[in-house]
Amino acid sequence: VSCLTAARIDCCVLANNHVLDWGRTGLEETLATLQRAGLKTAGAGREIGEAAAAAVLEPGRGGRVLVFACAARSSGVPAHWAASASRAGVNLLPDLSEATVQRIARQVHALKRPGDIAVASLHWGGNWGYRIPEAHRAFAQGLIDAAAIDLVHGHSSHHPLGIEVYRGKLILYGCGDLLNDYEGIGGQEAFRGELALMYFVDLAAASGRLAGLTMSPFRIRRFRLERAGATDAAWLQRTLDRESAGLGCRVGLRTGRA
Repeated sequence: VSCLTAARIDCCVLANNHVLDWGRTGLEETLATLQRAGLKTAGAGREIGEAAAAAVLEPGRGGRVLVFACAARSSGVPAHWAASASRAGVNLLPDLSEATVQRIARQVHALKRPGDIAVASLHWGGNWGYRIPEAHRAFAQGLIDAAAIDLVHGHSSHHPLGIEVYRGKLILYGCGDLLNDYEGIGGQEAFRGELALMYFVDLAAASGRLAGLTMSPFRIRRFRLERAGATDAAWLQRTLDRESAGLGCRVGLRTGRA
């Protein structure tokens, strides 16, 4: 937790397939620890109301950032991990249907005010591979169309996936890992899981439309982050450009660092 506070993290999304590895007692301890440290949480809770509630962040510049978080079974979350009225757990999606989109839309519309930015943080899909299921694209686009979501933040994959801009709104289907404990585990080296990206997203406050996206490349080594070298940065750029082209986006490389 001291690492999170030192990094000035504002919100932790807990909708994932490891948050109950230490049982419901572990989840409740996690929630209490983060809340004592002043961090907002979303995506899991002591009961379904808390698990489904949005984290409301107030940057102090007018509008708020609303983080709605949930997980899909495709990411490996067991059905019995779902939160209920009397049980701690994850905000687990029943499916990726239009009915589920409409349920989320009602929740977003009940909370979102003019000037707010709404983020949907989704733990979905497998750990490896670049294919984005059509059901994921339809669901993400549906959240933008029907639920007034401004940014879709996807995760579960251990490497970055393709990027889409739909009606001016950014969809990150899979951001990959920024830091993990998979170092030394073999079998998926072709995906370069040791390479990571930090995403800096600029959204227009009035509309939530994408104004700019910069991705800074890093390398995970000895459980720490170091800046990626030019060869690794170029590999990431080529890979993301290839995977995003079919989604209507191109990814370029800017040399030098801020």
